[in-house]
Amino acid sequence: MIKNFKIVIGLACLTVLACKNPNKKDEINSKENPVVESQQESAEAIIQNAIQAHGGTAYDTANYEFVFRNKMYKFNNANGFSYRVNFKDSIGNRIQDDLNNGSFIRTVNEKVVDLSEKDIAIHSNALNSVIYFATLPHKLNDTAVHKELVGKTVIKDEDYDVVRVTFGKEGGGTDHDDIFMYWINKQSHFVDYLAYSYSVNDGGVRFRSAYNPRTIDGIRFQDYINWAAPVGTPLKDLPAMFEKNELKELSRIETEKVRNLTAIE
Repeated sequence: MIKNFKIVIGLACLTVLACKNPNKKDEINSKENPVVESQQESAEAIIQNAIQAHGGTAYDTANYEFVFRNKMYKFNNANGFSYRVNFKDSIGNRIQDDLNNGSFIRTVNEKVVDLSEKDIAIHSNALNSVIYFATLPHKLNDTAVHKELVGKTVIKDEDYDVVRVTFGKEGGGTDHDDIFMYWINKQSHFVDYLAYSYSVNDGGVRFRSAYNPRTIDGIRFQDYINWAAPVGTPLKDLPAMFEKNELKELSRIETEKVRNLTAIE
């Protein structure tokens, strides 16, 4: 009883103190929030400028196809999003995967096949990932994307804004815990470099440098050299390691035979 009485008295004192200092929290927020909001707004502005530089509103109705690693990909943003990939497997079966506004269907030799939830997630993520990188920075507009301006730096005598990107669990996909960093040229607003860390399959760190940029009917496509760094390497350290040739080239991310399907219909 005495214990409960003390708790009540304690709560009452807290209430009185709160009443005496009603603006204390507001004062703290007024000091801290403008900085946070300013950083968020800056990151958002930088990303929006990058999207505009790479294609802007042309992305909204984009209807393109391209070849990546001998597979034909298509994406159409006219009504939400519609992604497709066509290829032949190792024994000659014709595979087609369709991802339409989150709904996935696989056909084999033009017949729909049933897949487990696990396989649907794997194939959906694979298709979405290819389109995501091919159309960067367009997808950074998604509501699940959280952007933060984390600094500025110089790479190869060019000035860059550095934006860190994380993803909300809802709408962020199966790899929502991945962390990305983008280096956006302050003059051109192009995404010249990006990096990410992931935790699946024992984790990894990747750095990508863009090359072979070309603009096709208003949308910029560019290829990337994919570099590896030791697991656990801070993403912010990668540009310096890149300039010192301390990263190992793993692969090339090349989108070939890009065509605007709307223009040829």
